[in-house]
Amino acid sequence: MITSAWVRAMAAYNAEMNRRLYAAADTLDEPARRADGGAFFGGIHGTLSHIAWGDGMWMNRFDGWEKPAVSQAESPNFIPGWDALKTARIDMDQRLQAWAAALTQAGLAMDLTWFSGAAQCQMTRPLWLLISHMFNHQTHHRGQAHALITRAGGRTGATDLPWVIEAADWA
Repeated sequence: MITSAWVRAMAAYNAEMNRRLYAAADTLDEPARRADGGAFFGGIHGTLSHIAWGDGMWMNRFDGWEKPAVSQAESPNFIPGWDALKTARIDMDQRLQAWAAALTQAGLAMDLTWFSGAAQCQMTRPLWLLISHMFNHQTHHRGQAHALITRAGGRTGATDLPWVIEAADWA
């Protein structure tokens, strides 16, 4: 099982990598951010919007956040404006880090039951497993966004976990 310190570390890493990706994407023009680069959710904007959608879906289940009002298929347009997406991402990362800071080992050991729209049934899984999935989902699609951004000429700096966050971020 994961630890609450691991969750805090992943929340810190997630926030920092999002800052780096959004800063690099901000150097690109709107057509470059909207261009379909062949990723699962199209281009840079669509991929980053999908990540925000996924975070919103999981945090709705974990912490009662407002559930995204669009389906997974519509997630590339979950937040259609670039400035709105940037603002939403900052807010989500702050809220996610606050939630992670309050998470306990006992909380991680609990099960979560929810209705899965993807599977069309009620599911129950260990919370620690679902939290691991959320962070893995972010990393997976952030890697796609990173490739699209660097192909378009943007630069994010280092992305390796041990060089991105400090011990104070998870202690």
